[in-house]
Amino acid sequence: MNKQQLIDNIRAKHSFLCVGLDTDLKKVPEHLLKEEDPIFAFNKAIIDATAPYCVAYKPNLAFYECFGLKGWTAFEKTVRYIKENYPDQFIIADAKRGDIGNTSAMYARSFFEEMNIDSLTVAPYMGEDSVTPFLQYEGKWVILLALTSNKGSHDFQLTEDAEGERLFEKVLRRSQQWADDKQMMYVVGATQGRLFEDIRKIVPNHFLLVPGVGAQGGSLQEVCKYGMTKDCGLLVNSSRGIIYADNTENFAQVSAQKAHELQQQMQIELAKVGL
Repeated sequence: MNKQQLIDNIRAKHSFLCVGLDTDLKKVPEHLLKEEDPIFAFNKAIIDATAPYCVAYKPNLAFYECFGLKGWTAFEKTVRYIKENYPDQFIIADAKRGDIGNTSAMYARSFFEEMNIDSLTVAPYMGEDSVTPFLQYEGKWVILLALTSNKGSHDFQLTEDAEGERLFEKVLRRSQQWADDKQMMYVVGATQGRLFEDIRKIVPNHFLLVPGVGAQGGSLQEVCKYGMTKDCGLLVNSSRGIIYADNTENFAQVSAQKAHELQQQMQIELAKVGL
């Protein structure tokens, strides 16, 4: 999916919602545990319920890899189901990969060739040669970690060098030498507030993947005020606030309601920039 297709889908759905598929078997409704593949059964119900209100899904690989082969199979089935039934959805593999060049090339092959996924989160700490193997695939996206939503982001990402440049700013500036806004996005946590202003001074046209709205306390209105562009430029992720809103047999309907509520808020914000 290219950038214009993503923008067109946001405009058509009046939404920039990404639903995080962080599927934890300790939290899914108990009746699903009787299913042959409870992870996929849960994901399928959530996808069917929320697809009208979102433009992207983000499976977090940790929630699948912890179950070994069974978890990886559920992940593959989930991706296949989205692609076959909701081909307009942008799929993000939240795997935070990144290693020396030949290893990154194998990670890239796994997600972009074997799985044919739209995008992958990548850690920038090892520098250019650890990221560029992911950028060799036309039509695929790298979503680079820049300024995350967790408390520990202050440990390194906000530290300054002798010239006063913060580490996340260095990541944003340097990485623009590797790819443009048609192939690279950035992860910026919703809890970072007005720092979105500083980010937009450096990357005015890139899409930002924004976790942290909802359960982590980030404000959608604040994210939009400081981070939205004329093309939206945002994919705001909600995981727990949608998929675990209810643990009864009505869980999918409640998830749909929560996604719809967020979509309605997003429609208001999009109208402010004429989308």
